[in-house]
Amino acid sequence: MSPILIVPPAAEPVTLAEAKLYLRTASPDEDDLILALIRAARHLVEAAGNRLLVSQTWRLLCDAWPPGGMLRLPLGPVMAVAAARVRATQGPAMVVDEGALRLEPGSDPPLLRLAGPLPAPQWPHAGIEIDLVAGYGAPADVPEPLRQAMLMLVARWFENRGDAASQGDARLPADVLALLAPFRRARL
Repeated sequence: MSPILIVPPAAEPVTLAEAKLYLRTASPDEDDLILALIRAARHLVEAAGNRLLVSQTWRLLCDAWPPGGMLRLPLGPVMAVAAARVRATQGPAMVVDEGALRLEPGSDPPLLRLAGPLPAPQWPHAGIEIDLVAGYGAPADVPEPLRQAMLMLVARWFENRGDAASQGDARLPADVLALLAPFRRARL
């Protein structure tokens, strides 16, 4: 299952003004750098927590429908299934009825229940396309610990430009990991 970003987040969970206040800087000279650090911090927090923060649309490509009737989604939290299509050998893709795919409420990782008749893909690879809207919603809906983790990373990178790489330690700082811990999925 290959996820492809279709519509990126419209805004970051942390604004430039919030980051500058946290950094205690008012100068506009480094606004571009701070914005880049905010984006990098969001990507790192999303990867470390295996959760998307702000609403964004992703397309999942699958080869076949799972035999058990449940599809484990690699992205979360999932707000909605925007569309689903099955590729035909020729002509346009067949649209899957919206009632045939249902998000399993409260599941973590997100599960998609195959609840109706589904056409079989006629392509051997990536014959199924499922578009998902994932994330917590608007920037204001992102849990505060995740926003705080972003701010801490931005501050660390802003204050230690180039220094962290020379230390040879690629792990996340303990205080950031502590903020991410309640949101991480346990792996068995």
